[in-house]
Amino acid sequence: MASLRQLRRRIRSIENTAKVTHAMEMIAASRMRRAQNAVLAGRPYAQKIQQVIADLKAQPQETEEGHPLLEQRPVSRISLLHMTPDRGLCGGLHGTLNRTVAQFILEKRPTPVRVIAVGRKGRDFVVRTGQDVQAVFVNLGDRPAMSQILPICQIIANDYNQGSVDEVYVAYPQFVSLTSQRAVVSRLLPIEAADLEGESRVGYIYEPDPWVVLEHLLPRFVEMQVYHALLELSASEQSARMVAMRNATDNAKEMVGDLTLELNKVRQDSITGELLDIVGGAMALES
Repeated sequence: MASLRQLRRRIRSIENTAKVTHAMEMIAASRMRRAQNAVLAGRPYAQKIQQVIADLKAQPQETEEGHPLLEQRPVSRISLLHMTPDRGLCGGLHGTLNRTVAQFILEKRPTPVRVIAVGRKGRDFVVRTGQDVQAVFVNLGDRPAMSQILPICQIIANDYNQGSVDEVYVAYPQFVSLTSQRAVVSRLLPIEAADLEGESRVGYIYEPDPWVVLEHLLPRFVEMQVYHALLELSASEQSARMVAMRNATDNAKEMVGDLTLELNKVRQDSITGELLDIVGGAMALES
C-alpha cells in the first residue's frame, strides 16, 4: 500500500494535469467555434461550385478539344491528398484518418498511389508505412489562408495536366457535429459529370470562348475544394481535441476522488495504529 506522502504527491500531480487539460479544452472550444463558423459558411459555396462544374461537363461541347482538368482517361496512377492534424491530443481523429487512407491504398492495388501529405500525423504515417510521398506540407496553422493551399493546388493541377496522374483524391475529416467527425476520401479529379435530363442538356454559349472561361474557372474549383477540405480538417481537429481534453479532465477528477478515498483510508489506518500503540504502552506501564 502506498504511503501518505506518495498518495499526496500523486493527487497533486493529477490535479495539475487536470488544470492543463481543462485549459486546453477551453482553448480548443474557442478555436472550434471560429473554425465551425468558417466551415459552415464555406460549405454551400464549395458544393455549388462543384455542381456548376459537373453541369458544365455534362453539357454538349461545340468542339472535341476540352480542358485538361476535364479529361478522363484510363487510370494507371493515382494521387492522394492526405490531410491530418499537425498535433495530437485530439482523440482517435488522426488514427481514423490513417486507417481510412490505408484501406483506400489497399483497395486501389495494384494501381500505384502517390501521396501528398498535409499535417505531421499523416506525414509520419505514410513515411512509416513506406508510401510514395510526393510532397509534405506542415504548420498550416489554426486559421488557414487561401494563399497557403496554392502550392498544393499547383502540384495537383500540374500532375494531372501533364498526365503524371490519372485520378486525384482528397482524404480529410468531415465535420458532422461536436462529437462526430467522419473520415472521407472523395475524388477531386477528374470531375464527374452531372446526370442531367434531356431538356437540361441545352449547351452554353461562352464569352469570349469556352477555353478562356474554363481556364479561369477550373483552377478556382480545385483551390476551393482543397481549401474547404482544410477548413473541415481545422473544425474537426478542434472539436475532437475539445472533447478529448474534457474526457481527460473528467477522468483526472475521478482519479483524484479515488486517490483521496484511499488517502483517507491510509490515514485512518495510521491513526488507528498509533492509538493501539499508545493504549498498549499505557497497559504495559500499568501492569
